[in-house]
Amino acid sequence: MRLGLSLGYWGSAAEPAAHLALTRHAEELGYSVVWAAEAYGSDSVTMLTWLAAQTSRIDVGSGVMQIPARQATMTAMTAASLDALSGGRFRLGLGVSGPQVSEGWYGVPFAKPLGRTREYVQVVRAALNRERVAFSGEHITLPLPDGPGKALQLAMKPRRADIPLYLAVIGPKNLELAGEIADGWLAVFFAPEFAAEQLAHVKAGAEKAGRDLSGFDVVPTVPVVVSDDVAAAADPVRAYTALYLGGMGSRKQNFYHNLAVRMGFEEAADKVQDMYLEKKHREAMAAVPHEFIDRVSLIGPPDRIADRLAAYAEAGVTTLSVTPFAATPEERANTLRVVAEAAAKAGVGE
Repeated sequence: MRLGLSLGYWGSAAEPAAHLALTRHAEELGYSVVWAAEAYGSDSVTMLTWLAAQTSRIDVGSGVMQIPARQATMTAMTAASLDALSGGRFRLGLGVSGPQVSEGWYGVPFAKPLGRTREYVQVVRAALNRERVAFSGEHITLPLPDGPGKALQLAMKPRRADIPLYLAVIGPKNLELAGEIADGWLAVFFAPEFAAEQLAHVKAGAEKAGRDLSGFDVVPTVPVVVSDDVAAAADPVRAYTALYLGGMGSRKQNFYHNLAVRMGFEEAADKVQDMYLEKKHREAMAAVPHEFIDRVSLIGPPDRIADRLAAYAEAGVTTLSVTPFAATPEERANTLRVVAEAAAKAGVGE
């Protein structure tokens, strides 16, 4: 099992420098990849370009580039450029985001995300293969009919036509799609105890497509808090968890809430959502069960973290990307070191 670093977003002027320092530290420790995210603030491409220019070994991955934000051909251009400039170190993570961001920020209808994702990936792969892109689907049409446009070929030769492509997905049908068309899965709120059910959907998709999953990369992003007090270690993760279970979407469409329900936390997830949507954020944080945080995070002293890393590896994780939940740059750097040492102790690190 390889290790990765997930940076998330950034919101203040000081954060990019801290992200770079942490990325360089991860590179020194042998971490395999650093991921940058985007929602409706900092974008992933700019951050990854900046990080790639100032590192030499660690892969840089979009976790994710949002599908409604870019035309598929633009994503192919960006992926080819980033891969070339980084010396073949780019990983392309894609996701449809959610209805609030897709429709509220980008003005793109969220309907039929499965079909949109499938067509988008087909066009991205065709462009990276330097095919003349002619596509007629329900969601994408290239070139436009009855006009001056013509089928075009990517004008640069990509360093790699097979840039690794990941899908950030949650629901059963989306997991099947990842198994069918992607090279990896970017997971969130991943619990080793629930992994078999999720991976069964991935395998079903691969079987449908006649694909071999031997090289498929299972990549959960996992919060980490190093502490001798396990109960207290859960507290820094509460705000993040309450936000996603309660506020990332509407009452009718919150994919993270639905995931918690499928994991057996329906009553707690409903309570967190009720509190959050009523703007009782502190109460929502308090309502997040310790058991849920413990299952989807690495919390506690190094020996306990080593045991959980072994559980993640046994559950089928191939790259575990950590997010240090720590207050200072020094504490975040120490968290990466502790995880690397714990993985080596558990015999699961590469």
